[in-house]
Amino acid sequence: MRKIQTQGVHHITLVGADRQSSIDFWEGVLGMPFVFEQPNLDRAEENHLYFDPGDGRLITVFTNEQRRPGGRPTPDDAGCVHHIAFNVSNASFRQAVERLDERGIHHSGVKDRGFMDSIYFRDPLGQLIELACYRFEPPYGFTHAEVLLEAHLIRTQRGEYAIDPLHLADAIERLAHSRRSLSAERGARDPYHQPPAEPS
Repeated sequence: MRKIQTQGVHHITLVGADRQSSIDFWEGVLGMPFVFEQPNLDRAEENHLYFDPGDGRLITVFTNEQRRPGGRPTPDDAGCVHHIAFNVSNASFRQAVERLDERGIHHSGVKDRGFMDSIYFRDPLGQLIELACYRFEPPYGFTHAEVLLEAHLIRTQRGEYAIDPLHLADAIERLAHSRRSLSAERGARDPYHQPPAEPS
């Protein structure tokens, strides 16, 4: 038995209401360019819209002019999607509460997740959306996932309950330390308080 190895999210497809309400939300609220459209090739009465969430991947929406936004929360039964999270820059995140408020969109306010900050709100169909902003940048050549894996190992080795910035900082240092150096000793040192020079 062998695995089928994935290499990233190709796209996520949601069941939308009518075409215009889908464009108004995904592009008009979240700023995702509307990049492609064709019929739903499995259901002739539906359309299929494609949006770029900002990383070149795709969010796609099946639309039908007979459906209207309902606003009731989506089910949270086993097998259902709980929420979809989108990465936003720190600059955009700091404006998110104000921009949601000015539209009258109910939201959670900023939630501390240890390694990121989050804001939750529902789209016009009731799907829970998260705006997520990382609190760290990975060292060059590493990914956020690699930092989180390393931080998890550090946290569990220390027997601590949840991730916090110290685990992230130590993980980043550990990953950076994995790069080669000409120094034999790579530990922390203090160049500001050197012992006095030996008399000659």
